[in-house]
Amino acid sequence: MSKTPALTNWHPASWLSRPATQQPKYSDQQALERAVAALSRLPPLVVSWEVEALRAKLAQAQRGEQFLLQGGDCAESFADCESDNIARRLKILLQMSLVLLQGLKKPIIRVGRFAGQYAKPRSADTETRDGASPCRAIGATTSIDRDSPRPSANRIRSCCFAATSAPRSP
Repeated sequence: MSKTPALTNWHPASWLSRPATQQPKYSDQQALERAVAALSRLPPLVVSWEVEALRAKLAQAQRGEQFLLQGGDCAESFADCESDNIARRLKILLQMSLVLLQGLKKPIIRVGRFAGQYAKPRSADTETRDGASPCRAIGATTSIDRDSPRPSANRIRSCCFAATSAPRSP
């Protein structure tokens, strides 16, 4: 098993020193800088104690003391981020966990990926369809039009606000 690298030099901008691959190409760099600056003034989507609590539960699952159930979509649109849709997904996750609890007789860790999976990594900037090679659609984070995706920095903010709408449990 590999060890997790030490994060002794971590700080909020440390990601800037890492190579960024599979990123959209924004034509308006000033708009991108404004969007990143606006997001940097917002509170985090996830706080450290939530990460630590999940890490502790995952360690219990690794030891066989609990079972991890993860549910959610591979990619989402903003239309998916509505109360009824999220409630339906949570209900399914809860029902599945009750079945597992009954069968396994151990606590279930429920992790839902709802309202936040707005981008997908891609191995290339373009894809060829019917002889044409338009930009490859990355997801709602960058554009809404799959047939002609043009990355828009303003959509990054929309994704952040939509992601805050999903319920979290401690």
